[in-house]
Amino acid sequence: MTTTHPGATPAAPLAVAARAHTEDLRGELLALSHAVHAEPELRFEEHAAAARLRALLDAHGFAVEAGTAGLPTAFRATHEQGSGGPTLVVFCEYDALPGLGHGCGHNVIAAAGAGAALAAARLLAERRVPGRIVVLGSPGEEGGGGKVRLVEAGALDGVDAAVMVHAAGYDAVSRTNLGRLSLEAVFTGRASHASAAPEGGRNALDAATLLLVAIGLLRQQTTPDTRIHAKVAEGGQSINIIPERTRVELFARCLDSGYLRGRLLDAVRDCVRGAAIATGTSYTFDEVAPAYDPVLANPVLAGLAADAFAALGRPVPPGSGWAGAAGSTDMGNVSQRVPALHPYICAVPGTALHTRDFAAGAAGPAADAAVLDGAAMLAGVLGALFTGPDELARAKAEFAAATGGDR
Repeated sequence: MTTTHPGATPAAPLAVAARAHTEDLRGELLALSHAVHAEPELRFEEHAAAARLRALLDAHGFAVEAGTAGLPTAFRATHEQGSGGPTLVVFCEYDALPGLGHGCGHNVIAAAGAGAALAAARLLAERRVPGRIVVLGSPGEEGGGGKVRLVEAGALDGVDAAVMVHAAGYDAVSRTNLGRLSLEAVFTGRASHASAAPEGGRNALDAATLLLVAIGLLRQQTTPDTRIHAKVAEGGQSINIIPERTRVELFARCLDSGYLRGRLLDAVRDCVRGAAIATGTSYTFDEVAPAYDPVLANPVLAGLAADAFAALGRPVPPGSGWAGAAGSTDMGNVSQRVPALHPYICAVPGTALHTRDFAAGAAGPAADAAVLDGAAMLAGVLGALFTGPDELARAKAEFAAATGGDR
C-alpha cells in the first residue's frame, strides 16, 4: 500500500489555495447547506435540493443538465477548461432519512461537493490546466442506490476518477465500507377470528417473529464484519384478526461480496423458509433495491486527501481498512468502476450518524467548517490530479492492481 507524508504531494498547497476560494464562496455554500438541512427530502423526492444545487452551479458557469439517467432529481453539471486533460467527477448527495431529517449530513455532502467543484474550477483557470470537472447529483443514497443507476446508465464512461466527502463525527481519509443487500420477505397466511376460530388461521406475524429470532441466532455463526438488521414493515390489520400478510425488510452486509452473495444470503433465505414452514405460511423473498458494493479504497487518493487535510489543520492517518464498524454506500459501486475517494469530515464532533443528535448538529458551526474545509480538501485532491499526471497515473495503477485490470 502506498503511503505519503503531509505535504509530500501537490494536494497540500492546492488545498490551501482552494480554502481561500471556499472562503470567498462561504455565503453561498453555507446558505445551500442550511437550506437543504431545513427542508429534508426523502430518496428520489429531493426536488428542492437538486434545484438549489443546479442553480448554484449554473450561476458559476457550469453547464447543467437535469434528469440524468432518467432520474428526475439527478443531474450532471460540467466545467471544461481548455482541451484534453482528465475528466474527474465530484458526487453530491442530498437525500434525508425518514423520521430523522439530515441525520447523515447529506446537506454537508452536497454543499462541500459543490464547493469543491467551484474551487477546483478556479484552480484550473489560475493554472491554465486543461480538464473537465463533472458534478453528478446522485439522489437516493439512503437505500435507493442512485449512484448504481447512474453507473448503469453510463455516467462514468470516460471518467478518470471520482471523489466525494461524507460528513461524520470524526475525520478520516479512507475506510472500507460494507457491501449491502436490500431484501424483503413477505409471508402469506390465512385470516381468521383471533378468539372465536384461531384454529382456522395461519399466522403470518408468527412467521415474521420467527424470522427475527432466527436471524438473531444466525448472527452468532457469521463473520465478525457481518451485519444483519430487519424491521417488520407490515404486521397485520387488526388485533382481532390473525394476520394473513406480513412484510419484513432486511439489510445484510459484509466486506466480502462472495460471502455476502453466497453463504450469508443462503442462510438468511433458509431463515425465511424455516419460519414459513413452522407457521404453515407461504413466502416470497426478493432483492428490492440495487446492491451496494464494498468501498474499494485507493491508497494514492487517500494519501492526497491526508496531505490536503493536514494542510487545512486536520491531520489524519492515510491508512484504510476495516475499522470494526461501518455502514454502506452506493459510492462502493463507483469505487469498483474507477479510482475513487470517499473520506469523512468531522461535522458533528463525536456524534454517530443516523441519530437525532447528528441531524440537529448538521447545520451548526462545526458542520459549517466541514463544508468549507471539505470543499477545500476535495479541491486540493482534484487540483493535484489535474496538475500532476503522475498522481492520476499512480491512482489508476493502484486501481488496476486491486481489480485485476482497468475496468
